[in-house]
Amino acid sequence: MGKAIQVGEQWIGDGHPTFIIGEIGINHNGDMQIAKKLIDTALLAGCDAVKFQKRTPELCVPPEQQNVPRQTPWGQMTYLEYRHQVEFGYDDYAEIDAYCKEKGIMWLASCWDEPSVDFIEQFNPPFYKKASASLTDTSLLLHTRATGRPVMISTGMSTIAQIEEAVALLGEDNLLVAHSTSSYPCPPEELNLRMIQTLKQRYPDVPIGYSGHEVGLQTTYAAVVLGATFIERHITLDRAMWGSDQAASVEPWGLMRLVRDVRTIEKALGDGVKRVYESELPIMSKLRRS
Repeated sequence: MGKAIQVGEQWIGDGHPTFIIGEIGINHNGDMQIAKKLIDTALLAGCDAVKFQKRTPELCVPPEQQNVPRQTPWGQMTYLEYRHQVEFGYDDYAEIDAYCKEKGIMWLASCWDEPSVDFIEQFNPPFYKKASASLTDTSLLLHTRATGRPVMISTGMSTIAQIEEAVALLGEDNLLVAHSTSSYPCPPEELNLRMIQTLKQRYPDVPIGYSGHEVGLQTTYAAVVLGATFIERHITLDRAMWGSDQAASVEPWGLMRLVRDVRTIEKALGDGVKRVYESELPIMSKLRRS
């Protein structure tokens, strides 16, 4: 059985309940009321944590894309202006922090650049998530590792060699690795869920999980059966809302079903030791001839 990692007051790893993250990301569209409704949705469903994304737009948007016009719900603006529109600042995150503490749910963020790590560090997150796009960003990985907090990396659009390089750079201590495919939404034939088992065999002392971007819930259940110790799904109030991640997100009722069914699957998986249950004894005495 692999090693477990403590995040806040909970543990992630084999032998512990699947840690379930509701990925809010930027599905709040820069609206605090939407963000709070998504937090409430995750809490009601029984998620263990919610996750946001934090970027410094000037660092994360390539120069050639910054002035590209974009149609948005707020009118036409440059892509850089749009990125600022959906980015929460200090007062917003202070409000999110207070709200999550009041509600009793953990929150964290994927930080896409070094200043964003420093920014989120002010709020003492339980751990950091590195998006698949950041897996090869050596300086960002090292800057995040320097906080001393657990780090979760996602492995979409990456080769095995790139995954190995990132793990070697970060070290296996206090590390979590999520199998992922970075298509939004991802077709089932590209999910390659058996990679969860491949990663578990390659890194037996690292909790392995799954970050899904598919439509539907069945394949996330399969990830749990295949051994994912944590799962992450984007969540939304309505998949028809404006935004690039909405279509690959889970709506409130779907999220409630997801958490409920994962907990049932955990109970049903058992421990692999064959036994005769008390409930079987009357049936056995009735149906067996000898």
